[in-house]
Amino acid sequence: MVPIDWQSMSNRVNFGYKTEHCRISREWLMIKHFHEIRDPIHVFIRLDSGERKVLNSRPFQRLRHIHQLGLTYLVYPGASHRRFEHSLGVMELAGRVYDIVTAHANVTYDSVRSVVPQQHSYEQTYWRRVLRMAALLHDAGHLPFSHGAEDLLPEGWDHERLTLETILSNELRSIWEEIKIQPEDVAKIAIGSKKYKGANFTDWEVILSEIIVGDAFGVDRMDYLLRDSHHAGVAYGSFDHYRLIDTLRILPKEEESREPVLGVEGGGYIAPRHCYWLATLCILSSTIIR
Repeated sequence: MVPIDWQSMSNRVNFGYKTEHCRISREWLMIKHFHEIRDPIHVFIRLDSGERKVLNSRPFQRLRHIHQLGLTYLVYPGASHRRFEHSLGVMELAGRVYDIVTAHANVTYDSVRSVVPQQHSYEQTYWRRVLRMAALLHDAGHLPFSHGAEDLLPEGWDHERLTLETILSNELRSIWEEIKIQPEDVAKIAIGSKKYKGANFTDWEVILSEIIVGDAFGVDRMDYLLRDSHHAGVAYGSFDHYRLIDTLRILPKEEESREPVLGVEGGGYIAPRHCYWLATLCILSSTIIR
């Protein structure tokens, strides 16, 4: 039996020791510009160093302590996941949808081509980053116990308004300047035209916000259905999101629509959320409010 050299193994694990292996690994980590986070739903969530600065900010790290489903974990013990990982998942899905709907082969209508940025242009790269950062921070204003605590807020305040204030705060402004995106753009895409009253949205901005907050095909809904059902141990929220995303397209204006819309060319389905409105959960949430 070969003895294990624990000291040698420790030297290789803890960077800063004498071995060449450690020096190479440490230098490699210092120059790494793209990062991966393991996720039980999406396997890997990838982000670059600029996006990681937002992830490491205090407003986003705060979401590590906010339960995604409020008090649901008291009924479904596995449902103890947080807004932190949900927001990461929304960012990952938003990037995937953006890549699909802006791909040259998938933009087939002239009226849509006039809205979508050209392939490989600065605008295409810029708006992709704006979308991903809006997706990452779309829940930044959530309170403890999630939606249940919003009844305690003053008149006219909700988590969307708190999210807006967070994105436009001085605390994040220096990061926006460093990664060269406008906080107002991030705020509009994160909140959406229905909730961000008084803001003017272009057709393109409406489409981008629909990618996140859309009632039918928004990635916020996609992730929470997949993630919540996974952690609750139920199958109610399971659906083929790979197929759904692959079939998403930006559709042209119609007579009853004022702007291009996000839709599917075929396939895909979304299951209803069943476990959220159990009487027990409603009673627990109202007890906390009282």
